[in-house]
Amino acid sequence: MKKILVTGGAGFIGSNFIIHMLKNRSDCSIVNFDLLTYAGNLDNLNEINNDTRYKFVKGDICDNAAVKKLFDDENFDYAVHFAAESHVDKSITGPAQFVITNVLGTQVLLQAAKEAWGNNYGDKRFVHVSTDEVYGTLGKTGLFTETTPLAPNSPYSASKAGSDLLVRSYFETFGFPALITRCSNNYGPFQFPEKLIPLMITNALADKPLPVYGDGMNVRDWLYVCDHCSAVETVLFKGVLGEVYNIGGNNEKYNIDIVKIILAELGKPQSLITYVKDRLGHDRRYAIDSSKIQRDLGWSPSVVFENGIRDTIKWYLENREWWTKILSRK
Repeated sequence: MKKILVTGGAGFIGSNFIIHMLKNRSDCSIVNFDLLTYAGNLDNLNEINNDTRYKFVKGDICDNAAVKKLFDDENFDYAVHFAAESHVDKSITGPAQFVITNVLGTQVLLQAAKEAWGNNYGDKRFVHVSTDEVYGTLGKTGLFTETTPLAPNSPYSASKAGSDLLVRSYFETFGFPALITRCSNNYGPFQFPEKLIPLMITNALADKPLPVYGDGMNVRDWLYVCDHCSAVETVLFKGVLGEVYNIGGNNEKYNIDIVKIILAELGKPQSLITYVKDRLGHDRRYAIDSSKIQRDLGWSPSVVFENGIRDTIKWYLENREWWTKILSRK
């Protein structure tokens, strides 16, 4: 039985990953380490609360003593690091917290793992989950590859790029058993309703205006969260140490088209669309080349956007209590 540390496991992607792993891997147990900030929600994990292979520990990745104790107590085989501040708008109004959590927090985890695992790492593994936003923005053509220079344009993406470089440095300097994944925009169940797709769904259901930045022609590559979880699992067990793996959904869409699809699925009028002042430093286009993980590790996305968005909308319709509770708390 391999013991896996999952940081940020009460968040959107982390909670989906824990559920995915416990459903698909009988040879793993998981410790979820999460501070439960505004986007952390233990309700995401209700279905596995009684699984004896799962344990929750509340704590801050920036707390040296708490993280060191965690590694000393649990004897982890692997660590999968999701915990991060991730909302670009919040990074514009309050950059400091993003640097503290995403950069310092990652360094604290790396150091604690290094010290706990000693100099002979054996089959230990540390997967750092990052984002395609570290690459900056693209023109109308081209794709991000793993060798695309880092050129972050927001405090959020800059803090993630900083954490990526720290992870790389621990591999290069200490031989630390690290891997990095960089994913495109995720969507699916349990996504906090500040991000584009759940915000548009919940606003449309309440007949509220749907705020669209600028002209709505920003392009993103959309990755269904369950596909992302299977990709991270693949990198964890099959990835080559020190490597970066891009994870994409092969689903490029304009933001405005996403909004119109949601309105059509819900039978709501396009008059709900409200164009607002564009976000500062708003990247125009992201697109991932995930041929490396497909070629080297045999992973590829299985969910086409038309099915994934329909399933996501259905989930939000069937789980109103989950998101209305969040919105009332906000």
